[in-house]
Amino acid sequence: MPRTLPIEKMRNIGIMAHIDAGKTTVTERLLYYSGRLHRMGEVHDGAATMDFMEQERERGITIMSAATACEWNGYHINIIDTPGHIDFTAEVERSLRVLDGAVAVFCAVAGVQPQSETVWRQAQRYHVPRIAFINKMDRVGADFYKAVQSMEARLDAHPIPVQWPVGAEDQFRGIIDLVEWRMVCWDKDGTENQQVIKDVPAEFAEEAEMHRHDLIEAVASVDEALMGQYVHDVGGISEADLKAAIRRCTLAAQLTPVFAGTALRNKGTRLLLDAVVDYMPSPVDMGGFTGTKPYQPEATIDLKPSDSEPFAALAFKVLSDPHVGKLTFVRVYSGQVKAGQQMLNARTGRKERLGRLIEMHADERTDLETLSAGDIGAVIGCKDTTTGDTLCDPKKPVALLNVEFPEPVVHIAIEPKTKADQDKLSRAMARLAEEDPTFRVRVNEETGQTIIAGMGELHIEIIIDRMRREFNVEANVGKPMVAYRETVCGSAKIEKRFVRQTGGRGQYAHVVLTLEGGEKGSGFVFEDKTVGGVIPKEFIPAVEKGCRQAIETGIVTGYPMVDVKVTLTYGSYHEVDSSDMAFQIAGSMAVKEAAPKATPALLEPIMKVEVMTPDEYTGEVVGDFDRRRGRLIGMESEGSAQIIQAYAPLAEMFGYANDLRGRTQGRATYAMEFDHYAIVPRLVANEIMEKTGSGFRF
Repeated sequence: MPRTLPIEKMRNIGIMAHIDAGKTTVTERLLYYSGRLHRMGEVHDGAATMDFMEQERERGITIMSAATACEWNGYHINIIDTPGHIDFTAEVERSLRVLDGAVAVFCAVAGVQPQSETVWRQAQRYHVPRIAFINKMDRVGADFYKAVQSMEARLDAHPIPVQWPVGAEDQFRGIIDLVEWRMVCWDKDGTENQQVIKDVPAEFAEEAEMHRHDLIEAVASVDEALMGQYVHDVGGISEADLKAAIRRCTLAAQLTPVFAGTALRNKGTRLLLDAVVDYMPSPVDMGGFTGTKPYQPEATIDLKPSDSEPFAALAFKVLSDPHVGKLTFVRVYSGQVKAGQQMLNARTGRKERLGRLIEMHADERTDLETLSAGDIGAVIGCKDTTTGDTLCDPKKPVALLNVEFPEPVVHIAIEPKTKADQDKLSRAMARLAEEDPTFRVRVNEETGQTIIAGMGELHIEIIIDRMRREFNVEANVGKPMVAYRETVCGSAKIEKRFVRQTGGRGQYAHVVLTLEGGEKGSGFVFEDKTVGGVIPKEFIPAVEKGCRQAIETGIVTGYPMVDVKVTLTYGSYHEVDSSDMAFQIAGSMAVKEAAPKATPALLEPIMKVEVMTPDEYTGEVVGDFDRRRGRLIGMESEGSAQIIQAYAPLAEMFGYANDLRGRTQGRATYAMEFDHYAIVPRLVANEIMEKTGSGFRF
């Protein structure tokens, strides 16, 4: 099927920002003015088209990235509206992986906010060209140039205002387009708001001319072609030349054009659509891309964004739809595919039939006959395809760069409320884990708890809510237990006889052994030092088995013992009554009796924590580690941020994600992984014993 528009007239963009900066409202206006929507929905009314989940409409936030498409001035624009909350950062991550450009929305009052920094870094990692939209110019405290300065200071960006706003707050009258040299203003607020284009008024001409001169200087400083014109005759730079130069600088990520408006009052969003067409890249502008042969990462394959190339598409999202089943969102990088065709999954090596091809508009679907290079759409019919898989031509297989996701940082225990919910809970968690790569499920073998992990408490809360609403599963949620261990710091020698006399054959075993602390990481070591056959060799493994069983089930506090050594030195046996079972029981009893006398200690898991924080919060973060019984092991600078490395007990790290955000205004991020076990201080250990109801005290 031939294209209706050439690939050069396609734009794949994302709308990204901090929570509540106005991303979804901007998207609604883009869709309305492009004719895709006939009525604008408002986020605060729970009626936004792109916020189609119940949880999104209730909370007034975006949780799941939503895809849509529109037409503007002969161009086809695919748009993905991404979440702003850090708990749903994976949705931004996978969206930016497949997008060609992004619109970063900033609040005119707050400027660059914490999550703005995170999404900006994500876009930088994937080399995504960006333009900026300073939203909410009508709010009290709005300051366009202060917001631009915050981009320079916090993002290390190079913003260039291509518009100059006339007025601010309730006096926001319009903008002067510094490129096309015109004034755009609006006659009134409301959905029928009409923009009026006129010449730049004389009262603003002098100051506007100064801003235009600054714009040309900024662009010429990084664009050689414009620099040549600028040196010879600044007045001779045409609108077309300036636009072309800004476009080149934007695509090379050297500059970020900045626009202004207020989406809620319908001001500036039509000009933003023009900017997407003028300055955002087409798939062709992004150039060719490199894949690898499946299972041969060293063998690279170069492809171009062309319909004539072999088919290659990246599955970047999987969604369970109650009506049509499994929806697989794909970005086509090269080639074409028709509905019903079979393609190869490069990861599994199996063929997948692409039953139906769909263009998404939030939760609405339109069937397509083909998907071509540059398209973003969804596929129905893929059974084994997951996030990050490549669908490709079976004759010319290729694997595209996968999507990397951060590790979950919050772990919580969950259990079904009733027996009937058990199977439903397992199915629900499996489906949700397939959809969301940052949602993990595991069973703690030591405590028997089912542990679910996510990016934050809100993330987990939404997961639990979805289980209840979508899968009709009721569950109890609590904190996971810390998997403590025991060890001994001293040694104890014990002599133990096990004698049982019944009517027939009895039981007899006699052992003398020493229990002592072993080397770190040694686990359990058993050594036989008996001589002269005081215990026959065939009974020695039974003694070892009994000792091992004793330490695995916990002795002093109920937690397993580690890093201990048992040395068997002496014993005796009975020719008739001795048996494997008797020596096994004797060994177990001896270890249990020796443990309290060998200076037992409680061990706790110690996590290695790495925190990246702005300089001004370094003292607060380091001080917090002291309060958490943590130990600083290193610090290093990275730009205007500090990377702090420390060890901290897992028991003290619950709730750390929210606490760190509170201390750093959400601007710090951290990663945590298990490192080793260490002895719990005596006072803390006794508090733990008291909480667990154990009568033992250290």
